[in-house]
Amino acid sequence: MSPAPAQLPHCAVLSGHFPQILAECRALPDDDFVPWPETALYTRGWVVHGLVVQGREVLENCLFCPRTTMMLRTLPGLVNAGFSRLLPGTRILPHQGYTDQVWRVHLGLEVPPGCGLKVGGDTLSWQAGQCLAFDDTVMHEAWNLGSQPRTVLLVDISKSACPSGDALP
Repeated sequence: MSPAPAQLPHCAVLSGHFPQILAECRALPDDDFVPWPETALYTRGWVVHGLVVQGREVLENCLFCPRTTMMLRTLPGLVNAGFSRLLPGTRILPHQGYTDQVWRVHLGLEVPPGCGLKVGGDTLSWQAGQCLAFDDTVMHEAWNLGSQPRTVLLVDISKSACPSGDALP
């Protein structure tokens, strides 16, 4: 089962830096976002601006987000991080992640009406400045049926870096 955001100390850090993260994300040119590579997972319009991949900073992208990058460096167990944007009309099809070793965290940045996330049997919605956390190996899907892009900071945190590991309720 997924942890409540309050159970992951990383979520308080992310939410506490929301204004700076949002400002840096909004300053990025649209063409700095690239299509998510697993194109079979979505209909169209899922684009990302990667910052950390498998524990390594994407230096050419981090240069444009110095405050976000500095904050990410403080997160124990950081595996992956980047801005994830769903353009209007995008659906990410039901899928499961590849490893049960991480909690996936989404910090809501730009969240227009008509967007949602289904994890297992639960349908969730993002709120700007707040985190959603879930086990990426649970079947999940997302959509943007609205008229504006939905953007989150997507962060994968190693379960071993969390206070109770994978035993969080």
